[in-house]
Amino acid sequence: MRRQQRGYDRQDRVKEQIMRELADLTRHQLKDPRAGFITINDVDITRDYSYATVYYTVLDSNTRAATAEALEHAKGHLRSELSKRIRLFRAPQLQFTYDESLERGMNISQLIDEAMKETPVAD
Repeated sequence: MRRQQRGYDRQDRVKEQIMRELADLTRHQLKDPRAGFITINDVDITRDYSYATVYYTVLDSNTRAATAEALEHAKGHLRSELSKRIRLFRAPQLQFTYDESLERGMNISQLIDEAMKETPVAD
């Protein structure tokens, strides 16, 4: 018989805490001028908390490549600051991945709108 889960399990809580702390760190401590306005969308973390994949978007898509370079350059600093804010045995290695799901959703929505305009309404 399976035990019922009570609320979030620990991994979900750690994931959300990492997401909140990284959002704050990128907003207030990332001083790289190449970085655009970064939004942390999600974090996937391994079961042993050793690796975290951070999904992010930027407000201006023109700064996407420069922001990726800035995050790659600053990930050691961000990991160090994260370890000071979150009590884990070991701070996870960070991997930043651009989240394309929002762009795909907007493109699909635009295609649907165009298809609806082209389709004649039958009475």
